[in-house]
Amino acid sequence: MADLYRADILVSCRHGRTPELVSALKEEIARRGLAEEVRVVETGCRGFCSMGPVLTVQPEGYFYTNVGPADVPELVEETLVKGRFVQRLAYKEPAGRKTVTRYDEIPFYGKQMRIVLRNCGQIDPQSIDEYIAVGGYEALGKALTTMTPDQVIGEIKKSGLRGRGGAGYYTGRKSESTRKAEGDVKYIIANGDEGDPGAFMDRALMEGDPHSVIEGMIIGAHAIGSHEGFIYVRDEYPLAVENLGLACQQAREYGLLGRDILGTGFDFDIRIVRGAGAFVCGESSALMASIEGKMGEPRSKHVHATDRGLWDCPSCLNNVETWANVPQIILKGAEWFAAIGTKGSKGTKAFCLVGKVRNPGLIEVPMGMSLKAIVNDIGGGPPKFRKIKAVQTGGPSGGCIPADKLDLPVDYESLAEAGSMMGSGGMIVLDDRTCMVDISRYFLEFLKEESCGKCSPCREGIKRMLEILVDITTGKGKPGDIERLESLAKTVQIASLCGLGKSAPNPVLSTLRYFREEYEKHINENFCPSGACRELTAYVILDDKCKGCGLCIKACPQEGITGTLKQPHVIDQVKCIKCGACFEICRLDAVKIVPKGAVAAVQIGGNGHGGNEQRMAADKRMATAGKAKERAV
Repeated sequence: MADLYRADILVSCRHGRTPELVSALKEEIARRGLAEEVRVVETGCRGFCSMGPVLTVQPEGYFYTNVGPADVPELVEETLVKGRFVQRLAYKEPAGRKTVTRYDEIPFYGKQMRIVLRNCGQIDPQSIDEYIAVGGYEALGKALTTMTPDQVIGEIKKSGLRGRGGAGYYTGRKSESTRKAEGDVKYIIANGDEGDPGAFMDRALMEGDPHSVIEGMIIGAHAIGSHEGFIYVRDEYPLAVENLGLACQQAREYGLLGRDILGTGFDFDIRIVRGAGAFVCGESSALMASIEGKMGEPRSKHVHATDRGLWDCPSCLNNVETWANVPQIILKGAEWFAAIGTKGSKGTKAFCLVGKVRNPGLIEVPMGMSLKAIVNDIGGGPPKFRKIKAVQTGGPSGGCIPADKLDLPVDYESLAEAGSMMGSGGMIVLDDRTCMVDISRYFLEFLKEESCGKCSPCREGIKRMLEILVDITTGKGKPGDIERLESLAKTVQIASLCGLGKSAPNPVLSTLRYFREEYEKHINENFCPSGACRELTAYVILDDKCKGCGLCIKACPQEGITGTLKQPHVIDQVKCIKCGACFEICRLDAVKIVPKGAVAAVQIGGNGHGGNEQRMAADKRMATAGKAKERAV
């Protein structure tokens, strides 16, 4: 029988400072003689990244944020010994600084609906007993003992569950096609090869609740008649590999995996495969090729994986998040799941909300929630003095949705219509300091490196698009570049072999659709309004607005700003590296971003104070340095 404790301390953020925090907690608890009464549990990710490490004390439900090893003695003394809440470690609402003691009272959590992530941060992911204690494997028992395979498939179809890996294909239809396909050997596959920059939804799920993925796969295997499954995990996720492996071992020991599961005569087992480290291996056919030991390259989709997939056998492949939804649908019913979300997009979706928001992190919301609600209500809105410019959804192959369209509901159809996509769940918030031309260049640079090179539209098309974008962002753009870029993007979209190439033009096409004037300014005026493209911009200080406070002098990493107190300051254009630190710190709107070629005009004639010897000297040094560089070249 498991030991009983009067309190559990659930510690999240295992990828932050948690190792030292966990050690400090265990040592202090032992020092106070509480080791037999209090247990420290390393749980999965709670998602509140901006406030981590976070921990919860059960059964009181006390929620603490930004906890460090130095806080441990006070926490143990006050909460575990005296039963009191430590106010200074509580989350405080920005407006009014109200102290919140429980996590579900925090807007970041209160606006969410957690189905897939329900156990992350709540249970020990390395304990099958804790998973069973919260209802784990009940759905498997129901499916194997009271439901036929056709009934399981029917329930999934009726729920409206769609693939959470990006394509959004209906899960029930995929299972039905695999079941009906000819062949005695059929495979179940879970895709955990999460390659999108800044995305960690799948990692959090596999690390924090591995049994939910395994249970969903076993139910899926029963539905299609499969006896062998594979979980393909990104190689950079060692903890996910460890927890999944342990979960499989525990499930076998409990008779939930392997031969004669739950005494029903059904045999099914799972192997874990570590990914090949390539972004393209997240594509279904490339993933299956990698499992087979071949190079991870996609193949033509004229033959579906449900007919001929892994080793030419019928295969049902879904993202790990998709499989984790299955047990809840079987347990609670299709009607329950279908009542959440929109007409064409049912249930919830996990997202990594990152970028220019106060509360970045891992979230799960009902389909159909607006981007505005996600960014402002859950994410806390942009940082102080910043404005939202766009939200990029769908990973590096997604599109950029402008701020004036943030009322858009987040579902498969609405995002596609806006020129973006759901993808696996990346969501990057961009502020008014972001150059949309440069952001397109950034994503295409990533995609060029990750293209497998098998088909020329993707291999050569992305490369050529990137060359045009590099020219535009470095002042070499030419009339007609925008039209060539647009035409090339549409060709790559149509002619590429797999989803990587077909979706790669999305960042370009969406930014051209909503931010075309930025492209035009880069080409026609040699100017980047946001200041991100350093070859096209310069920073100047206007005499009539500068009060000589000195903040910009302190912020400049190059010591390139001079001036005396209460007198207008000057930027030395030779020393300036265009980092924007002066622009960010100035609250008087005295620092301006101008075209590089207009520095002298702005400084001498545009400030209302006439010439300035310091500025003219700086311009002279800049011109001299420029000529010297030209001679060197």
